[in-house]
Amino acid sequence: MAALLTLAAAASLLGSAHAGAPVYDLVPRKVIFGNPERSAPFLSPDGTKIVFTAAVDGVMNVWVGPADDLAAAKPVTREKQRPIMKYMWARNGTHVLYMQDQGGNENYHIYAVDLATNTTRDLTPHKKVRAEIIDMSNERPDEILVGLNNRDERWHDAWLINVVTGKAKLVQKNDGFAYFLPDRNLNVRLGVKPTPDGGEEYFRLDGDEWRRFTTVGGDDALTTKPYVFASNDKFYMFDSRGRDKSALTLVDLATGKSTVVAESARADISETLLDAATYEIVAYADEYERMTWKALKPEIKGDIEFLDKQVTGYWAMLSQSKDGNIWTLWIFNVGEPIKFALYDRKKRLYKILFGARPGLENTPLPRMHPHIIKARDGLQLVSYLMLPNGADANGDGLPDKPLPMVLNVHGGPWARDSFANNPPAAWLANRGYAVLMVNFRGSTGFGKAFVNAGDREWGGKMHDDLIDAVDWAIEKKVAKKDKVAIYGASYGGYAALVGLTRTPKKFACGVNVVGPSNLKTFLTSVPAYWASYLDTLKRRVGDPATPEGKKLLREHSPLHAAARIARPLLIAHGANDPRTKQSEADQIVRALKRNRVPVTYALYADEGHGFARPENRLSFYAVTEAFLGQCLGGRVEPVGRDFEGSSISVPAGKEYIKGLAPALASP
Repeated sequence: MAALLTLAAAASLLGSAHAGAPVYDLVPRKVIFGNPERSAPFLSPDGTKIVFTAAVDGVMNVWVGPADDLAAAKPVTREKQRPIMKYMWARNGTHVLYMQDQGGNENYHIYAVDLATNTTRDLTPHKKVRAEIIDMSNERPDEILVGLNNRDERWHDAWLINVVTGKAKLVQKNDGFAYFLPDRNLNVRLGVKPTPDGGEEYFRLDGDEWRRFTTVGGDDALTTKPYVFASNDKFYMFDSRGRDKSALTLVDLATGKSTVVAESARADISETLLDAATYEIVAYADEYERMTWKALKPEIKGDIEFLDKQVTGYWAMLSQSKDGNIWTLWIFNVGEPIKFALYDRKKRLYKILFGARPGLENTPLPRMHPHIIKARDGLQLVSYLMLPNGADANGDGLPDKPLPMVLNVHGGPWARDSFANNPPAAWLANRGYAVLMVNFRGSTGFGKAFVNAGDREWGGKMHDDLIDAVDWAIEKKVAKKDKVAIYGASYGGYAALVGLTRTPKKFACGVNVVGPSNLKTFLTSVPAYWASYLDTLKRRVGDPATPEGKKLLREHSPLHAAARIARPLLIAHGANDPRTKQSEADQIVRALKRNRVPVTYALYADEGHGFARPENRLSFYAVTEAFLGQCLGGRVEPVGRDFEGSSISVPAGKEYIKGLAPALASP
């Protein structure tokens, strides 16, 4: 639908910046959240070509071009509706693979593009089936190992699919495995099954028989995982058994002997660099406040030192040539937009390929500052604060005077915030808000004690951590006490609902994006292919099958405390969300309408667990910006053309945001 604001309506959405705010340019939403000009370059195996995405008629499609002349690149796909977000080279270098679902339903198909004939083949032409790429290998360049739940929607069987011919062969039936790990010849060698305590059992495949290999208890399940085969008889693991922080280990499949390859006292091992020829891990990174790379082999030490000098912030390898000499890199420097680079190891030559968003190149972006906040029980919460430009004259990471603040809660919750690019935080800071991001207990990367401290604490101690962080911000004069909003997606959206129910006077308003409102209905309506994940959810959230679990889930469900919500709330949801069903939004909206609480509900008919189409992103951020402007007094860009082409509808509460109703009614 198209919707353009009249001048009067636009003026009503402008709002007024808070008194005494620094003066700086308002960065248009379209520059931050519209299509990037180009994104994520991946090298062909021979290092001569690059695949990336760029828009074709407004939709992000796959392009291929010479590595030394990207201006000669041409599109090789023609998607008309939904952007392509997952793509890669087949190991043969003659085909490009990409994955696509329908309207955000996450039932992905895998497509192969033959670059010689410019034809596309659907490798997984099944209805209501979710395809997953398990692995690829240089040893079998024309084939990929794919998981398909076409036989039983709960479990993904392993299929070997030829990307050239499309021929598919079932190689391993799945009766209860969460996932498989293949060797370098794409033979399934290891299978992982869930256990009732939320742990896992590993089985090795001997001929046609599965034999128990090792057991991982529930306390270690989120910090222990098989990673990749280094050869056909040894594999790497991330392993926290017998320690708190997850170490990188090398395991002998025949004997079970495990050797520690790398470990860190401050954080889990989180990233690795793999030798393209030998499959040996040659470097690793850990991340507490910031990510740090360390070499395991002397031949890689010089590369790390060289890149650390070139990049003042983060770098990560996206791809490498088959011989390991040429890399493409993701680059984030503090205060700058994301860039992508090409690195030649032999020549020590580093060259920027392109920036994702050239419109931001000459724009001074807000800077992020790490802070360690102590929770009430002593846990150390690694947190990040982003401030508007000009708000911190002495550069100490705190503003010169208190600001309206947005508590931006990450999703997962088994994920983490990092000292890296964060477009929503940069947008909010540009609008005049301090933005606080907190790694509350249950966040990953900080060891098993920290992540396990979040067990059965959804809406409990996990929320206490967020409140402790807000109190820190008020005490440090970062935030105005009466001008704090809580905002988030997925678990972060749930946290926003908890914030307005459990601590109804703490926040001036809240924004919930695709977050659950009733933990019982959330857990009983997850996708069938989450069957292997249910024991983990029961352990860490609550078991709806037991009286104790039902009680806990009810106590931690915002829906059952909806009568306590007294502050304005914005809810946004995708109608096709397979993880958090639309009913999670519908039921809390109904409860709030009964209580006559101001709630605005934005619904997207062609989206799932998040908003992929740029037209929908722009409309969502336009509505959110106006909502927060009314609540906190920050700056607001007029809607302009930001509703054009969006599927947005507002089933409830359009009257609570000034100018929204006329914008929706405009042709």
